[in-house]
Amino acid sequence: MPLNNNDIFKKLRVAHKLRDDDIVTILKLVDFNVTKSELGALFRNENHPKYVECGDQILRNFLNGLIVHLRGPMPKKTVKPSVQK
Repeated sequence: MPLNNNDIFKKLRVAHKLRDDDIVTILKLVDFNVTKSELGALFRNENHPKYVECGDQILRNFLNGLIVHLRGPMPKKTVKPSVQK
């Protein structure tokens, strides 16, 4: 039985001991706004009438935000001037 995006999201939430507030904050780091009620729908049981499937966009933004949350923002790239002979 393969894992879907909801399962992956739930496992990451438990592994990192994240609450809904933490997830909302992490998603804001990558300019992706989501409410606690929308998150609740993602974490419900599949048989629940208000269950919502987690799309690729939400999971991708969460993973990008988690990277920023854990490592910090990516440093600015500096362009070294080329040396001409």
